[in-house]
Amino acid sequence: MYLCNQKLNDMATFNIGDRVNFLSSVGGGKVTKIIDSRMVMVEVEDGFEIPTMITDLVLDYRSQPAASRQQQVVDTVQREIKEKELMQQQQEEDARHGGLRRFAKEAEKEGVYLAFIPHEQQWLLTGALDVVLVNHTPYEMLYTFTIKEEDKFVNVDYGQMEKYEKVVVETISRDDLEYWCNGIVQAIFTAETSDTVLLPLNAPFSLRTNRFFKEGSYLMSGLLGEKAVMISLSDLVLLKSGDGDFTKILKEGVGSQAPKKDLIKQEAPIDKHKTAPGEATVDLHIGELVDNILGLSSHDMFKIQMDYFKKMLDSAIAADYTKVTFIHGVGNGVLKNAIIEELKNYHNTENRMASIAKFGVGAIEVIIR
Repeated sequence: MYLCNQKLNDMATFNIGDRVNFLSSVGGGKVTKIIDSRMVMVEVEDGFEIPTMITDLVLDYRSQPAASRQQQVVDTVQREIKEKELMQQQQEEDARHGGLRRFAKEAEKEGVYLAFIPHEQQWLLTGALDVVLVNHTPYEMLYTFTIKEEDKFVNVDYGQMEKYEKVVVETISRDDLEYWCNGIVQAIFTAETSDTVLLPLNAPFSLRTNRFFKEGSYLMSGLLGEKAVMISLSDLVLLKSGDGDFTKILKEGVGSQAPKKDLIKQEAPIDKHKTAPGEATVDLHIGELVDNILGLSSHDMFKIQMDYFKKMLDSAIAADYTKVTFIHGVGNGVLKNAIIEELKNYHNTENRMASIAKFGVGAIEVIIR
């Protein structure tokens, strides 16, 4: 493409009387006639005139006046610089957007995620990081990404994401981490056709900077294929949780003559664990979550427990619960520690040991503000 552009640009400089050289053979001559936009007549040394394609010619700079030769060189260099800049801009734009590894063995469930990915995957605690927004849904997403700076909010990125796409919001240094730990992602979802209408996303996030200086914070992401500090902004199922009546109204049409019915609040996933108004107790013992553990590894069971914990906590927050008690058991403390670490991603929660008299030492109480 570059050579083609160069030749097309060069042909515009040919004039009658120009000295030229052939590209496909030895020798050259003088342009005696411009036949059309693609061909000229060239007079060779023995006096014969040869019709020649412009793309097979190059100016003989040695025959040009010194000032003209110098200008030709300047124009060529400037053209190469501009083409290189355009190519670099295109490469940067291509690198900013990218598809997800949707069918990876341990890909995260559908939803919207925020990830911090170290450039140096072998040295996770040093070097630059990419701040990446992940749209792991079958919907296009119009988003804004805002960070909090002291007492004001600053929009750092906005745009449109295709379904199952990630976008690099910014590349930051470790010194800039404190400015990127508090903010909010807002989005609306669109599709040409869909059975449901998704709720808008309004997802504040808050992280502690010391989390980025612990190797254990960086986990392998199936979707990204790299280790990252990755937090869930919302599961797809939660974005669908309020669509029942709204979608029905859209399908039946506004102003329908059908008799009005009392709106029934759709049951949230956390409701099946409800113990009192605004309170729930969730047992995370693997036997309570799956019917048969045969063939499951320790890692498989741990992932099921953590996924269910996050699903229930997100549901409780969306449904305006004020307290959820999670029974994690005693064991070796892995599940308990993972829950405490995950709760650092929820800026509107507090946690404490649940009642020992009621649950022993195997439960944690999460207070939702």
